[in-house]
Amino acid sequence: MKETDPGERKLTQLDFTRLSLLRGDIPAELTTLLKKARIVGSSEMPSGIVTMYAQAEIEDMAAGRRLKVVLCYPEHAEPRAGYVSVLSPIGIALLGQELGSLACWQSSDGEKRSAEIVSVSVPLPVGDGLNRCAVRDA
Repeated sequence: MKETDPGERKLTQLDFTRLSLLRGDIPAELTTLLKKARIVGSSEMPSGIVTMYAQAEIEDMAAGRRLKVVLCYPEHAEPRAGYVSVLSPIGIALLGQELGSLACWQSSDGEKRSAEIVSVSVPLPVGDGLNRCAVRDA
């Protein structure tokens, strides 16, 4: 299993637009991903892709443990509750990845980390699309 190239990842048009509007200290990795990712309409997005507010169950390859995380915007991040910012290294590593892919990132202490995406639940389209509690299995 190998890391997915940014050009192989898929983003919805809505996620791409909202992420492109983020201001401040945007990590270079996210900028590269936004430039290279394949952009598709929400209705054309295949199931099993990690989109904004999707819940991904990942298996940490080093620790051998599974955890569930929800990919969110920085203002909704609560890492202890499993809500990870799209601006974090793990958030960027997960964005646009598909079920079964290997997400790789470097932790804040410089350690290389990786996790396999073992399940993805996509968010339900509710109101402005920011309902981070409503998810359904892909």
